[in-house]
Amino acid sequence: MVFTAPVLNYTLLSPILILLAGALIGVLVEAFVSKALRSITQLTLTIGTLVLSLAQVWKIRNAQSTTAAMGSVVIDGPAILLQASILIIAIISVFVIADTDHFTALAAALPGSDEERHAVQTGNQVTEVYPLTLFAISGMMLFPVSSDLITLFVALEMLSLPLYLMAGLSRRRRLASQEAALKYFLLGAFSSAFFLFGMAYLYGYSASVTFAGIRESVVGGSGNDVLLLIGIAFVSIGLLFKVGAVPFHAWSPDVYQGAPTPITGFMAAATKIAAFGAMLRIYYTVFANAQWSWSPLLSAIAVITMLFGSFVAIAQRDVKRMLAYSSIAHAGFLLAGVIALNKAGLDASIFYLFAYGVATVGAFAIVTLVRDSAGEVTDLNRWKGLGKRSPWVAATFAGFLLAFAGIPLTSGFIGKFSIFSAAYESGAKGVVIVGVLSSAIAAFFYIRVIVLMFFTDPVQDGTSVEIPSELTRIAIIFSIVVTIALGVYPAPLLDFITNLAIFIR
Repeated sequence: MVFTAPVLNYTLLSPILILLAGALIGVLVEAFVSKALRSITQLTLTIGTLVLSLAQVWKIRNAQSTTAAMGSVVIDGPAILLQASILIIAIISVFVIADTDHFTALAAALPGSDEERHAVQTGNQVTEVYPLTLFAISGMMLFPVSSDLITLFVALEMLSLPLYLMAGLSRRRRLASQEAALKYFLLGAFSSAFFLFGMAYLYGYSASVTFAGIRESVVGGSGNDVLLLIGIAFVSIGLLFKVGAVPFHAWSPDVYQGAPTPITGFMAAATKIAAFGAMLRIYYTVFANAQWSWSPLLSAIAVITMLFGSFVAIAQRDVKRMLAYSSIAHAGFLLAGVIALNKAGLDASIFYLFAYGVATVGAFAIVTLVRDSAGEVTDLNRWKGLGKRSPWVAATFAGFLLAFAGIPLTSGFIGKFSIFSAAYESGAKGVVIVGVLSSAIAAFFYIRVIVLMFFTDPVQDGTSVEIPSELTRIAIIFSIVVTIALGVYPAPLLDFITNLAIFIR
């Protein structure tokens, strides 16, 4: 057996390599830099790494290659757009994460222990959240550009494992945070097992782990269709878990509620982009000729997900759980873009992912500002009269809610209109009808929160709005400006996506 040295195109891989290098340097900073300088050093390193990586993505935006890593990675228009979206979302998320008051001083200590109290009193704040964030982002960057099953699985674990840890880093409500992390880890492990099972069946069907090899078998019909169907089903389960689609959504509400709020926002936005990016590549290229096998089931899941997320959100009295069920409903809307299986569906999905991600980070950044003496206040009953306490904060949150509802002059309206139009063109009229009805149902609970904030009197229960830090303020302002700008004048971004978003096979 002759060993063949791998040939790598480091220029095309540089955005991911920069992130991994930054994460490794962050680990060294955590170990060797003094505690007084550790936080600012980590923040500067993380932002610098993300900006440099984004610059490299822009530099290679016109590259078209299937040989960046010997066929394991494909760089094309959708890959560039998805990677850029992930990095922009990551930058504004890190601005919110920079408020270390949300994170425990010593994650390894037992909640309430003397060790933890001593770490708080001495200011020995551990800042491992920054390198963990970079490791997660590097996995997210690799996930939608993977072009074989092994690389796809490695990317899945790269993005998942840091998130499991980050979900348990909350400073307050430590036990709830650790419970959320454990649930996320256990259910994530089950979904990874399903994913591996599906990979094995796809290999058995095609005798190949590459997307090109599997696609050739699907087009030629040379394999056993039973193996193909089982493989598609189990790989889909792993992907649907990541996007939080019903019935693989059970982790979402508890993890969204228990995790530190900045991590919840980052996870809700960036993970969806990465997971749906991988789904779009797989269904649009690998399984496109087997649409008869997966389209009916995926349509049913989309319909159930939209209805379930919208109806259950109405009953929620916690703002983070409400946003979690809202996220489930949005996963259903995005599945309509996958089902469309046309160029318009691809363009609309990429636009929707970016617009939704920006609004989500901004919404959770607002949640971090409503507090009392014990920390964040997420009970909706205590948000009464928020518009009278802090009109600008309430108005900004209302703007994000209107975007989620798909109200005109917001990015959410353009996203929903585009994705439903693409699904309608492809013949998925039932999915579109349910999507429109679900949007109407969802508008009820979004507007209910707006009424609660502006048309009820505040209760003197100690709830107040904290003045945001400069970085959090930048994240919120950027998010609301982009949300409105993409609703008022989306043409430049839509045209850019249309010109660039073409899969190479």
